[in-house]
Amino acid sequence: MRARNRELVGLIPASLLLTAGFAAVFIQRSNHLSGLSLTYGAVFLGLCLAGHVFIRIALPYADPYIFPVVAVIACFGLVMVYRIDGATLARQQAQWFVLGLVLFIGTVIFFRDYRKLERYRYVIVTLSLALLVVPRLPVIGESVNGAYLEAHIPGVITFQPVEISKVGLIVFMASYLRDTRLVLAGGRRVLGVTLPPLKHLGPLLLLWGVAMGILILLHEVGSSLMFYGGLLAVLYVATGRLSFVVIGLLAFAGGAWYLATHIPHIDARVVAWLHPFRLSEYKALGGSYQIANAQFIQAAGGLFGQGLGGSIIDVPGSNPVVHWLPAADTDMIYAVIVGELGLFGASALLMCYLVLVQRGMKAAILAGDSFSKLLASGLSTIVALQVFVIVGGVTRVLPLTGVTLPFVSYGGSSILANFVLVALLLLVSDRARRPGVR
Repeated sequence: MRARNRELVGLIPASLLLTAGFAAVFIQRSNHLSGLSLTYGAVFLGLCLAGHVFIRIALPYADPYIFPVVAVIACFGLVMVYRIDGATLARQQAQWFVLGLVLFIGTVIFFRDYRKLERYRYVIVTLSLALLVVPRLPVIGESVNGAYLEAHIPGVITFQPVEISKVGLIVFMASYLRDTRLVLAGGRRVLGVTLPPLKHLGPLLLLWGVAMGILILLHEVGSSLMFYGGLLAVLYVATGRLSFVVIGLLAFAGGAWYLATHIPHIDARVVAWLHPFRLSEYKALGGSYQIANAQFIQAAGGLFGQGLGGSIIDVPGSNPVVHWLPAADTDMIYAVIVGELGLFGASALLMCYLVLVQRGMKAAILAGDSFSKLLASGLSTIVALQVFVIVGGVTRVLPLTGVTLPFVSYGGSSILANFVLVALLLLVSDRARRPGVR
């Protein structure tokens, strides 16, 4: 079977998953199977088919598994958002999905030769870093539980600049390291470890400084780790130097420890992570209320879950409604998935992310030029790290962060930014697989 036909067949499970998910929610809520589930499934399949036709025409050699697995992941998001907050947010999420497809198509058309992005790398990195500061600006900036991740333009839009910046910073690093990787790869061996020349440690120190700056500005360990890990991964791919990774991780750990013990907001988040069931932390404003409740909901899910609509995310009989998980549709959506689909259902979602990351890395391996390799590997790594950061926060592996679960959590900026990311991966893949092109 040809690649594009495999992609077409791969879209069928996505539409079936959406149909079955909505049908289960309808039955749980009204004990009635509505024909709307079939309608929603058909509409979603139609949108995916439109995307497939465009890829077939514009990117005939692109990886055939990336777009279908993104469609399956998006199904999880649409069904879970509808289950949590009803038709209003689900409709908005669907609208963002449509806009994301439009932006995906626009990205492919306008950046057909994506290597032109190298010419504007300093403009891109300047805008990306400037966006990270936006949540700290007066009026526009907005603090949620002590973290600054959202920007709010009154009466217009609320968005997360972090989602946009992650793509821009990876583009910059891929372009910068394409020119400097050979210089950075030099060094001498000390005790069996190749240490980089001191004068070339500048880029690593700059990355560390950016990560620490993000930590200070946003009061977010997770976001800082996501950015720093992604940029460090690109640095490793470019130079093949394990010493960069070791030094980088030690520097990050030291800097994060120092800031966590000297900045009250960060210290409070770390304490809430370490002691979520301590009564003082559970009741504190912005404390461990959500983290502790998320553990209970996930534990109740067991291996097979309680079924869609089965987990209790609101306090029964409360008026007005009191939420066990106030951010169930965003930060805590993974906890709801585990509670209702169980460990097996959540593992299936994580496997979809693994497939997406693996196919992105495959595109990097096949790419014939350094910029393409670094770009694809960096974008794939940032997806993996974002999933790790938010899932790790929900499951208490890491302090809880406000980043979204890609294509699943409710939020327009996340969906739009991730569709741009997917478009760039497919552009790299198409060029890498195209016969006679390197």
